[in-house]
Amino acid sequence: MRLNQYIAHHSTYSRREADKLITDGRVKVGRVRADSHYVLKTGENVFIDGKKLMPKEHFTCIVYHKPKGEIVSKSDDRGRRVIYESLEAKFKHFLYVGRLDFASEGLLILTDSAPVAKALMESNLERTYLVKINGEVTKEMIEAMQEGFKCDDTRAGGHSKSSIVAMEFAPFSSYEILKNDTKYSKIKVSITEGKNRELRRFFAAFGTQVLDLRRISYGFVHLNALPCGKKRFFNKDEYRHLHTFLRENTISTPLHRDKQHKID
Repeated sequence: MRLNQYIAHHSTYSRREADKLITDGRVKVGRVRADSHYVLKTGENVFIDGKKLMPKEHFTCIVYHKPKGEIVSKSDDRGRRVIYESLEAKFKHFLYVGRLDFASEGLLILTDSAPVAKALMESNLERTYLVKINGEVTKEMIEAMQEGFKCDDTRAGGHSKSSIVAMEFAPFSSYEILKNDTKYSKIKVSITEGKNRELRRFFAAFGTQVLDLRRISYGFVHLNALPCGKKRFFNKDEYRHLHTFLRENTISTPLHRDKQHKID
């Protein structure tokens, strides 16, 4: 693990703050100063202002119901509200698992464990969404959801600054048409990849706009009745499933720090 990642993972400092500590000469690996990209070797100790940084013995995971109008990022150059402004300061070093765009809402997992965040993000766990589109669900859409397809130009559903043009869509894990009407339709879909604005790009390829998009589950974690803008800690069942998932993927982590199932 790189030095700045190690500091962010085992302290309340963000990676950017860790970089500044290193640049200011306040960090040493053993007795030697190193840059942010230094890769720590087994057994090496890190000191900040002469005090040894102790590896965490526990990790914590939370679920946040992200509302529309917030950016999943540490900061935004356009001054838009970011998720960390809604979460307490003690969560500022937590890492988010995947993203939801500015206009989307729903379940967002955050954790203070970099290995856990990486494992969940790179997994093929199903991500389930409720999607509302302006128009009907066509036969072509259904075939694409079942079989997948490649689109040479997906810019209509992407961000204006995105460099992504073509995209290949894998078959959806599942879909359920909840309402099908010429004015608007509602679909419950599950996918396993979560590419950049994947669902918005998918439906835009058929000339349809996504009006609302809400993520309601991520693998074994469900949004359920968590109010918009609120957060809660993982419950015991979710931690149990998480540890099983980590063992099956041979990922070694500390034990989780158990918390009450409290909503804030």
